[in-house]
Amino acid sequence: MTNEELRALALSFPDACEKPHFDRASFRVDLPKGKIFATLLEADLSVNLMLTPDEQDMLVEAEPGLFSKIPNKWGEKGATKMALPACDDATARSAIAMAWRHAVPPRYL
Repeated sequence: MTNEELRALALSFPDACEKPHFDRASFRVDLPKGKIFATLLEADLSVNLMLTPDEQDMLVEAEPGLFSKIPNKWGEKGATKMALPACDDATARSAIAMAWRHAVPPRYL
């Protein structure tokens, strides 16, 4: 998967928008109290997904060459790196959907 393919996929989710976030592009739910669900580091061909620790454990165990825990406090809370070159569309869509659901305020689901 390329950066542009990831960008198009992230923006295909309802109410998703892209905004700068430090040295990354962030994908957020553009609703009141909507949150970031993914950040793209184009130079690294990777995306960080905001998951739960349980979801992170499941993905890292299932696909250790594709998913890894972010090595900081965010990683302890579930932030998970996904390597784009090794990722297919179905896997990326599923992982981004998990992160997107956490970013949407419950009243909008």
